[in-house]
Amino acid sequence: MSGLLPAATICAALGFALSFAPRRTLPPALGVLVLAAVPSSLAPWGGFAVLAAWCSVIVTAASVHLPRGVSFRLSIALALNAGLWAGAAMAGHSMHLSLALPWALICFPGAWLVTTRRQIVLKVASSWLVAVAVLAVGLPTLSTPASAPDHME
Repeated sequence: MSGLLPAATICAALGFALSFAPRRTLPPALGVLVLAAVPSSLAPWGGFAVLAAWCSVIVTAASVHLPRGVSFRLSIALALNAGLWAGAAMAGHSMHLSLALPWALICFPGAWLVTTRRQIVLKVASSWLVAVAVLAVGLPTLSTPASAPDHME
């Protein structure tokens, strides 16, 4: 279940992005998310799927900062991308998608926040998701003193 965290995070990032989309976009985008995630979770993916999911978190979460919001086409594209990589991150554990996909439903309270002009909450939370994803991608590549052999031996 090592792919559960990136899969849930990309679904939450999609929910934040859909909060800035037209309301008519929500049902089709959520449908595309599910329809892309389920077959993707059944395919055999290599080890790069979790890395690609984290990279998709960065792109999806950053989309909330677009000046004109998220268009219908962009929301469908983001949902397709999120579904593909959330499913790929959960490859071999497709039953656990039921733990990750509901995070996209955060778009409903998020849409209320945007309507009531409190969208700063979503933008700050999305920025935190970007920071978490950058750390998840970058930290494994750094060498630290803890990973070096002990100089006393």
